[in-house]
Amino acid sequence: MFIFGIAVVFKLLSIQFLQGDKYKALATERVVKDVIIPANRGNVYSVNGNLLATSIPKYDIRLDALTSSNKTFEKYVKPFCDSLSEYTGKSSAKLEKAIRRARVNKNRYYLLARNIGYSDYIRIRNFPLLKLGAFKGGLIVEQTTKREHPMGGIAQRTIGYERVDDKGNVTRPGIDGAFGVKYLRGVDGQRKKQQIGKGQWKPLSDANEIEPKDGYDVYTTIDVNIQDIAHHALLKQLELYEAEHGCVVVMEVETGEIRAISNLGRTSSGKYYEKLNYAVGESHEPGSTFKVMALMAALEDKVIDTATVVDTKKGRKRFYGRYIHDSKRGGYGEISVARALEVSSNIGLATIIDEHYSEKPERFLNRIKAWKLNKPLGVSIIGEGEPDIPEPGDKKWSKNALPSMAYGYNLELTPLQTLAFYNAIANDGELIKPRFLKAIKEFDKEIETFNKEVIVKKISSDETLNKTKEILKHVVVRGTGKKLYSKTFSMAGKTGTARTEYWMKDWEDNPRYISSFSGYFPVENPKYSCIVVIHKPSTEVGFYGADVSGPVFKRVAQKIYTDTPLIDEVNSLEVKMGTVEDEYESFYKTAQTYKTIMPNVVGMPAMDAIVLLENMQVDLKVKLNGNGIVKAQSIKKSTKLKDKQTIVLKAS
Repeated sequence: MFIFGIAVVFKLLSIQFLQGDKYKALATERVVKDVIIPANRGNVYSVNGNLLATSIPKYDIRLDALTSSNKTFEKYVKPFCDSLSEYTGKSSAKLEKAIRRARVNKNRYYLLARNIGYSDYIRIRNFPLLKLGAFKGGLIVEQTTKREHPMGGIAQRTIGYERVDDKGNVTRPGIDGAFGVKYLRGVDGQRKKQQIGKGQWKPLSDANEIEPKDGYDVYTTIDVNIQDIAHHALLKQLELYEAEHGCVVVMEVETGEIRAISNLGRTSSGKYYEKLNYAVGESHEPGSTFKVMALMAALEDKVIDTATVVDTKKGRKRFYGRYIHDSKRGGYGEISVARALEVSSNIGLATIIDEHYSEKPERFLNRIKAWKLNKPLGVSIIGEGEPDIPEPGDKKWSKNALPSMAYGYNLELTPLQTLAFYNAIANDGELIKPRFLKAIKEFDKEIETFNKEVIVKKISSDETLNKTKEILKHVVVRGTGKKLYSKTFSMAGKTGTARTEYWMKDWEDNPRYISSFSGYFPVENPKYSCIVVIHKPSTEVGFYGADVSGPVFKRVAQKIYTDTPLIDEVNSLEVKMGTVEDEYESFYKTAQTYKTIMPNVVGMPAMDAIVLLENMQVDLKVKLNGNGIVKAQSIKKSTKLKDKQTIVLKAS
């Protein structure tokens, strides 16, 4: 027993003096740990200061029931419970009983309020007892943040987010994701927490606590008004044509700033939401919108002129054992090169490019490369699609490669690449990188600003540009886009209708198309360029670019034009603007007059009528049959309206 006692004493002394530091550190590690205090993520704003994404702080308020002295506790517990009763609606006596029980049970982490907002947090922390702070009053505050998008589903994919899953994998789409690391995240702080039993940890305040530094605010180039117009115009057309997905992008010609970008995909239930950023990330065969590039290459190389005659046969021509067809039955016969682009003749463009470049395809390809169409734009958003321009020697190159490329097949571009090129045409040849960021700010202090980046200073001579602009104007006036023509507003652009998945065996039974329209407006002094791409519209409803995508372009252009008058900039349209201004004044007057009484919307554009009715002082549901101008309304003018009432508009 004496030897055993000596051994125990020896072991105690060994633990105390030889291994003491080790066990003290282990004990501290188990009861005290360093935890991260997340920094508030910076906000994302539109170009005009509207909030697009923000971090909303949420708070849990707890009480360390043992911290305050008996004198302090007894002095403040009753008024504290009275204030808490007023806030929660619970009995003050019951609250006091629960808090006294928590003190008796030595509860150092008693929950008072969970997941509350900032205003409630300020109110509660000023209650008696709690306003004494952490050391005297036992106040414990834990903050978390939740990312909110005030615009809801509009531009949600472009605005983006940054998420980390359970395995640590980070997903960072859109602006929020692209600039999270560099600008938005901020710098996390650090504090200690002490374990108080039952798996609970209480924050400790000491001199080693590091306050978090909030992230910077990002100001984008997005204009919420134009974004709203683009989103709803695209959504309406996707629903009408039961399309798989689509995108629309609006860019300011002179600066390259993206004013709106909407990407909508259909779910299994038939609804549409921002599934993927198709405009930036999806490369596909552009179809007829590429004919502009092909024609400009030939014009710039001076192998043709716009008056050069090309024989399109009877709408069917053989190239190296394969037939190319035009959409018009019987063909166009012999027509000028300019007319070939206006009517979007596949044979016309294939003939031009094949005749002049088949012996030296590198000459044509070098022109495409000079325009940087073979490389990504290098935009700031993560996930930009890769273009695909084949060359001789590639697996997909053949004698038919060049004539196919002439009308937009056998190559791939993203919608944003195509738009950037059309924007260059409108911008007197200057090819600019599309831009999503305007500035980085810390409160009102500018940290960094972003200016336009020029990719190609001049894509072609003024002669080629002017000829191309004239043809693009005529495409809308008398070509494939003539359905878009408006006497009061000028637009220029090119339709596109491309087969997709045509290599699949079921294509003949189930044909699929990509419908597009790319252009700019107004013609005389372009302010904005725009592209609309819609994938796999129902062929039973329609699939041509002029029918499917063209109306979205026209609706966006005219809405922007009406909401953003350009009279100071476009002098040549002063006379024509009278009609638009009269319509706007009439709309505004009606909106101010009718708040609860049904107005007469017959004769108004359908979109304007919907906006007018949905912004009245009663909650109405508006159903629209058809599109265009309202021809009939289900409720008569001057009828008193009620909440939840449904109004049916018929348009044509």
